[in-house]
Amino acid sequence: MHAFNVLLITMTVLAVVVFVALFFVDAGYGMLLDRKWGKTVPNKIGWFVMEAPVFVAMTVLWLMSDRRFEITPLCFLLLFQAHYFQRAFIFPFLLKGRGRMPIAIIAMGIVFNLVNALMQGGWIFYLSPADRYTPQWLLTPQFIVGTVIFIAGMVINLHSDYIIRHLRKDGDTGHYIPYGGMFRYVSSANYFGELTEWVGFAILTWSWSGAVFALWTFANLAPRAVSIRKRYEAEFGDEFRRLKRKSIIPFIF
Repeated sequence: MHAFNVLLITMTVLAVVVFVALFFVDAGYGMLLDRKWGKTVPNKIGWFVMEAPVFVAMTVLWLMSDRRFEITPLCFLLLFQAHYFQRAFIFPFLLKGRGRMPIAIIAMGIVFNLVNALMQGGWIFYLSPADRYTPQWLLTPQFIVGTVIFIAGMVINLHSDYIIRHLRKDGDTGHYIPYGGMFRYVSSANYFGELTEWVGFAILTWSWSGAVFALWTFANLAPRAVSIRKRYEAEFGDEFRRLKRKSIIPFIF
């Protein structure tokens, strides 16, 4: 347990470092693609290779656990895996165009995802007290509220991705301002949805491991959302500024 706590503290410190660093160095993929990150592969391959390992790792951790048939840990698993099944096995193959992703970004994503699987799966299936996640947990306010927030975040994330995908026709490489859904309030509504998901997961598990993941999600996505909003301002000028959108959290940031 001591080693696990050290891991959580280390990841918390790293999240703060990453948050600051990403205001100075953009992660070069998607709208912010930068060739200085080195060799690239097609987006479809990149997203699949980056996201599939966490799905597999969580499945293995669950199968090897004595708690694999306990109802509450199983509910946690299903929610977690619902996100990553969509992200690894559905989302990449819905992408349009010929976008590319740097191999360096993929490698870093794989490392983080595997560490995160160890944090979430390690706590839920191995290190949490045996009497913590009983069936009664499913009736607690934190589970109910957290699950509602998680599902709301997933819906926002999926709907925002849908809007983004349909901005372009096949073969089009231009950039367009997204409208509708949570894009009324933020320029990166898909990131807001993902952040909401993992805040919900932290609440429904009521765990430090979940909280660290939510912190990492913010640390990774918030600076990127700021960079994307600046890119929209640079490309579309007053047309975009008049919308008065925040970057990732409506009315706040």
